[in-house]
Amino acid sequence: MKTKPYIEVSNLVKEFGKKTAKFRAIDDISLRINKGETVAIVGKSGSGKSTLMHLISGLDRPTSGSITIHGNNLASMNSKDVDKFRANEMSFIFQAFFIEPNQTCYQNVVLPLEIAKTNRRERKKLVEEALAAVGLEDKVSQKAVNLSGGQKQRLAIARSIVNKPKLLFADEPTGNLDSTTGEKIINLLLEQNKTLGSTLIVVTHDHELAESCQRQINIKDGAIVSRGKA
Repeated sequence: MKTKPYIEVSNLVKEFGKKTAKFRAIDDISLRINKGETVAIVGKSGSGKSTLMHLISGLDRPTSGSITIHGNNLASMNSKDVDKFRANEMSFIFQAFFIEPNQTCYQNVVLPLEIAKTNRRERKKLVEEALAAVGLEDKVSQKAVNLSGGQKQRLAIARSIVNKPKLLFADEPTGNLDSTTGEKIINLLLEQNKTLGSTLIVVTHDHELAESCQRQINIKDGAIVSRGKA
């Protein structure tokens, strides 16, 4: 008996606008992603790759079609249930970091654990582990504003892995970084994938990052034009 995929996207459509101004950003996409897999979604600007990530993660709603993650159909869940599922199942890394500059590294990283109501002692342990994993163990009490660009991105990654997510989304995680720092971020993401057994979905223009993933899904005009085997 064939094992069900961890993520199954079926006949996904996303349209923006109305009537004559209607635009189809995602055009009948179906795909499967297995548990623990690393997948890069690639394509030119405006191809629909970020929209696809937002739909798969439940950050946006499809016009039609279904997104099933671990047996849960996000398209049929209400917003509150989607938020709860997302908090328990997944985490995000964005190009813009979204860190609080006037808070310490500890305060930035602990936030997902506070939301999840993790007990105080466990929070401290998990934050220290996450900061050590990204090489910022000596910056625990330092304010984020004093970090370099690469350190800020590593801090964002520490926050995204602190609750050991089953599913990690990264939207252009190396986009603002020089090649040396970008390479470190790539290695860090892949290392976390191996250590935690988490599924990694990356939206990227970065050829090196895409090639480092087990599979590349190429998007053009909202449709898949090529894909690796699931």
